[in-house]
Amino acid sequence: MNITDPVYSDANKAREHLESLHWPNGPVCPHCGNCAADRITKLAGKSTRPGVHKCKECEKPFTVTIGTVMEDSKIPLNKWLMAFALFASSKKGFSAHQLHRTLGITYKSAWFMTHRIREALKTEITGPLGGEGQTVEADETFIGGKEKNRHKSKRATKRLGGSWGKETVFSLVERDGSVRSFHVASVTAANLRPMIVSQVDRASLLCTDDAGQYRHMGRDFRHEIVNHSAEEYVRGTIHTNTVEGYFSILKRGINGCYFHVSRGHLHRYLAEFDFRYSNRASLGVTDTERAQLAIMGAKGKRLIYRQPSPLAS
Repeated sequence: MNITDPVYSDANKAREHLESLHWPNGPVCPHCGNCAADRITKLAGKSTRPGVHKCKECEKPFTVTIGTVMEDSKIPLNKWLMAFALFASSKKGFSAHQLHRTLGITYKSAWFMTHRIREALKTEITGPLGGEGQTVEADETFIGGKEKNRHKSKRATKRLGGSWGKETVFSLVERDGSVRSFHVASVTAANLRPMIVSQVDRASLLCTDDAGQYRHMGRDFRHEIVNHSAEEYVRGTIHTNTVEGYFSILKRGINGCYFHVSRGHLHRYLAEFDFRYSNRASLGVTDTERAQLAIMGAKGKRLIYRQPSPLAS
């Protein structure tokens, strides 16, 4: 990103940039879907703020932020674009505290802003991972604090194991491709098998470690195992180093940047790290292109601070 670009300092330039991304062929009414140029008018009155259009079909005014995570925000659009760019270019994350200092906004606004950006980074699943001649790796990891940092009364016993009290993340990584991560209740075969079958192409080569929950995956895939319990980590092209490399980035971001991630928001953080990994430089995606993809992802999504009451009139 080039921080001297006017889109990061001028709200009008930022709006024009946003319009060029969301409306490459001209304005589209978010209320009724009308895109006919002769049926949309750009309002230019002295009392009208820049960027407001009116649809002649549904008679409703709109701007480019309607129907996006930026709708109804009082934060200037140039700061929104700066936040998107910072998220897209920061491999290990960008904290809300750092964002509030960088943009000069309150921490509360920055916190909500970061979660709205993570909502925009959610990638729509369009098909299974892998395919003929492709390899997909599957593994799980546990997110949580170190036992030595817990109060003595809350530390896990040897009987409970080191994963007790932590959140479980299961990831599928296509080599030289994208990643899909899930916050799961447990790593049992009953939980993971349906997920793998629905997310991975049956023609793929599936690589896992020797954990029991993967024992019967040979029924559905060409399945290769690396025996970690026997200190085997690589056998030719058979390994799980790719997915473990992804976990190293995820944990470095959580442990070194965010420090604490609540159970209720963990899926949003996974979407953030999945997006950056699936659109990384080694796949030919630059920081600028990644930021544009993130901004495009804001379209058609809303995330409000408090859901309206069903009894509200």
